[in-house]
Amino acid sequence: MVSVLQNVAIDCADAYALARFWSEVTGRPVHPESEPGHPETEVMLAEGPVLHFNQVPEPKSGKNRLHLCLRPETSREQEVERLLGLGATLVSDLRNPDGSGWAVLADPEGNEFCVLRSAAERAAMES
Repeated sequence: MVSVLQNVAIDCADAYALARFWSEVTGRPVHPESEPGHPETEVMLAEGPVLHFNQVPEPKSGKNRLHLCLRPETSREQEVERLLGLGATLVSDLRNPDGSGWAVLADPEGNEFCVLRSAAERAAMES
């Protein structure tokens, strides 16, 4: 017997607002029954688990022990710029001159996530 991963839960101060940010990041919809002020909402990903946003009273403190890693369809640099425009902040730039590496960003509530190289960028470095 095994367990199936149902969702990735993200604690936050404003579940609906943070879900809207991640909806823009992923290009996937917020759950259709969600509204501003709801203490829980989800972003319905195309496959795999949903992103579940759970409103909690305490603020984030410290570094995430679990984070999301994104592989963009466009270039890593284009995606970092797009996400910064959506309200993310750059936490740590671990991109290397040879094109390897990644960028660590934070969502509007400070939850860290990584932006990796696209599949095309990875393939170009391997050839």
